[in-house]
Amino acid sequence: MDTAAFRRGVRDVAPLLLGIIPFGLVAGIATVNAGLGLPTAVGLSVVVFAGASQLAALELLGQNAPLTVVVATAVVINLRLLMYSASIAPYFRDFTGRWKAVLAYVLTDQAYALSVASYRSDRETDRKWYYLGVAVTLWAVWQVTTIAGALLGTGVPDAWGLEFAIPLVFLAILVPAIEDAATGIAAVVGGTVAVVGAGLPLNLGLLVAAGVGITAGVLTESATGGTDGD
Repeated sequence: MDTAAFRRGVRDVAPLLLGIIPFGLVAGIATVNAGLGLPTAVGLSVVVFAGASQLAALELLGQNAPLTVVVATAVVINLRLLMYSASIAPYFRDFTGRWKAVLAYVLTDQAYALSVASYRSDRETDRKWYYLGVAVTLWAVWQVTTIAGALLGTGVPDAWGLEFAIPLVFLAILVPAIEDAATGIAAVVGGTVAVVGAGLPLNLGLLVAAGVGITAGVLTESATGGTDGD
């Protein structure tokens, strides 16, 4: 184990925890609001470990949405993880299948963004242990805060504005990730459609925005030959 690389991962992700903590609390509270108990909250966080899709699914469950809509929403939101996996896979090609499974389980937006940035700037980084330093820290904090949120339930005052931390976390990841025309257009188009479709029932606006944003990015990359960021 490369403890230096692991510690550096923990240190690099520490500033993002200021947004992850309220995010996790909100997810835990949402579980209670959806009528689910503490065991379900714990199971959902451990098995799914995907904040955005957890929140979307819980909101839909609270609205008694059809299960197909709940599942489709979670799948569409998590499609980005396929792109993250494909992008980071070359850095993990020499690892065993067991390690790849562990690394895939703890893959998140933050773990991907910080790790890839580190790999590109420092080729001597121990990739596995740096990644785990980031990802395991995020996993542990997420589990603790979602459980805390479920235990607190509706006891957290609305004046705290915890929900505001969620978009801030994703903005902190999104802005550095916009490296070329394709990613920029995907972000702008997806964000615009999400705002316009915010009033649609069952979070359908989010589904449409994700699909349209991804399509716009892919078409732009095809048109430019994927050379903008080179």
